[in-house]
Amino acid sequence: MAHVWDDLDGMLRAPLPGVGDRGTIKPVANFNVNEDVAALQKAIKGFGTNEKTLIDILTHRSSSQKQAIARAYQETTKKVLVNDLKGDTHGKFEDVIVRLAYQPAVNDAKDIIKATKGAGTDNSILIEILASRTNKQIRDLSAAYAEEMKKTLVQMLNHEVSGKFGKAIILLAEPARDESTSVNAGQAKEDAQALYNAGEKRLGTDESKFIEILCKRSIPQLRQTLVEYKNISGKTLQKSIEKEMSGNLEELLVTIVKCVMNTPAYFAEKLHKSMKGIGTDEDTLTRIMVSRAEVDMMDIKAEYKKLYQRPLGKAISSDVSGNYEDCLMMICGGD
Repeated sequence: MAHVWDDLDGMLRAPLPGVGDRGTIKPVANFNVNEDVAALQKAIKGFGTNEKTLIDILTHRSSSQKQAIARAYQETTKKVLVNDLKGDTHGKFEDVIVRLAYQPAVNDAKDIIKATKGAGTDNSILIEILASRTNKQIRDLSAAYAEEMKKTLVQMLNHEVSGKFGKAIILLAEPARDESTSVNAGQAKEDAQALYNAGEKRLGTDESKFIEILCKRSIPQLRQTLVEYKNISGKTLQKSIEKEMSGNLEELLVTIVKCVMNTPAYFAEKLHKSMKGIGTDEDTLTRIMVSRAEVDMMDIKAEYKKLYQRPLGKAISSDVSGNYEDCLMMICGGD
């Protein structure tokens, strides 16, 4: 499994996050909002739901088209579309259908609210979301969070997370990442040396140096730094982090490195874990399939096949069933 995370040449060829249109869900041509509203009304109304119609519409419209449908639905019926969807579906199928109807930023905000509610925080969800999103996605998520909770994401995180892990998560949430696409080779060498000096070269680890560089530098800059690091230390930065650190901070920094290298491969690995062994982690499966549907699902499928020698669609259909399966298979798109 390690090979993808050792392949620095492959990393330099990988597309940058947020660049290009690599989703399986795309805007439908000849979009007719009134027809869609009528079809949804008909599917929801009366005895039994026509799930096929719900799946068909919600997996074949872009997020902005679905927002237009939701607005028109409310004008026509005086009801809220997601509430009607919730009232009419249940279980895992309801989860995926409702997520498809919300904007991506709203789903991210709801996931973070859920992860930080009650006693204890589900740090792995914070890590997955904040380490993999672009600055724009994080700003959109922050706006959705503030609207729902009447306080900012960073204010909440200041109470929820602490220590070095907290510092790193807050930098990602601000977001503090540089967005320039040009690479400064000298800076990459300097940063790589600084990381080596802060970890492998000394007794004990200066985690602040890792946080500063990994949470602030641009993705192209970090890719070059990963190459320089390997030249200096003879091993990958991921291996050094795994050796030097533990717990949430280790998980976060390794996730950042993986997303810098190849975000689709990171999600392919997470999807595999969600379906591996006995029982399925449907929450993770649903969250990733919907959140990446308009972003990079085509690349995730390609990476999945490379890593596990089987199509993602095959893995899903052998793991789940019913309307839930049908919906995920539509999001997955043909192999």
